[in-house]
Amino acid sequence: MKQRIKNLTVILYKLLYRFVPTNKNIIIFQSNNGRNYTGNPRYIYEEMVRQKLDKKYKCIWFLLDTSIRIPGRCKKVRNNYLLYFWYLMRGGVWVFDSRQPLYVKKKKQTLYIQTWHGTPLKKLALDMEHMDISGDTDIHEYHRQFFVTCKEWDYLISQNQFSTEIFKSCFAFKNRPILQVGYPRNDILIRKNRKDKIEQYKKKLKLPMDKKIILYAPTWRDNEYSEAGKYKFASKLDFDLAKEALSDEYIFIVKYHYLVSDQIDWTPYKGFVYTFDETKDIAWLYLVSDILITDYSSVMFDYSLLHRPMFFFAYDLENYKENLRGFYFDFEAEVPGPISQDTRQLICDIKNYKAEEWEEKYKVYHEKFNHVDDGHASEKVIDVIKKHTV
Repeated sequence: MKQRIKNLTVILYKLLYRFVPTNKNIIIFQSNNGRNYTGNPRYIYEEMVRQKLDKKYKCIWFLLDTSIRIPGRCKKVRNNYLLYFWYLMRGGVWVFDSRQPLYVKKKKQTLYIQTWHGTPLKKLALDMEHMDISGDTDIHEYHRQFFVTCKEWDYLISQNQFSTEIFKSCFAFKNRPILQVGYPRNDILIRKNRKDKIEQYKKKLKLPMDKKIILYAPTWRDNEYSEAGKYKFASKLDFDLAKEALSDEYIFIVKYHYLVSDQIDWTPYKGFVYTFDETKDIAWLYLVSDILITDYSSVMFDYSLLHRPMFFFAYDLENYKENLRGFYFDFEAEVPGPISQDTRQLICDIKNYKAEEWEEKYKVYHEKFNHVDDGHASEKVIDVIKKHTV
């Protein structure tokens, strides 16, 4: 019944959206297609609150769970319900970080700022040559859908020149406006990377104050899923071995990718492993952690702003690179930290890490991927919104 109502609402929306007038002062925000209140849209909105612009504009958040607490003055609207479609028709500005469903249509009067959600290592969108996403292998249809949705974007945010060049091809964005201003979600990493703030976040997250923290944030695997759109927590990390070797000095934070929806029993690791799902903003987890373990996730480009050790647990490197996605740069040559393919090697790398051995490589990496982030990206995006709404 719910699906039928949604289908009828979509049909009605398609018939009416051209005739319902837009209001340039209505700004719509959405992160991860409504899954959470995080990422670039969150920090653009919170900068608006800081500037008291939430009193000038009518700010709308599209969410799957409208009980999520959001500061400032905003209206929370449930995804795919009647009000959602009403505000799509009325919104003068859209600020989204993921591609919209095909049925969503933008009017010419509406400004659509696509913030995206990461500098790419792995091949994206129109650059992908093959795919196996939730069992779907139709790359041509995948390309078609991306091409259709990307045409709606008025501006695209880029973290660096490297991304800017890739976005021109993977999103068919050549000769279109790219805001190379850095990522708004990273403003907090520059502005709040202080001992007092870090301790504050640790307390809010209920983390121990007497241990060093390892943040483990792997990406998702296109072909490891429980059902379409719901991916498994893909990892070969042996937490029993890690606990035995590291628990005297460290605890683990395990952060799921927003597409992962696995139910895992972590009770055997109580006091050693702390887990956070897609609803928790990863920027806080960056700040409280002493080191990062990842694989091919774009977290490697944000975390490097902190100049802290990074380790790459790439147990399926060849398969991922050759069969799943392919890479935009030489991963093995450029990442500024040890690459391991089993847990014993990873533990050894952590225990024997010497920052000075990676200093030069880290510097080159930072200059390539973090040369734009300056702590003021949100303000620059808001300037674009202000010009559109005068």
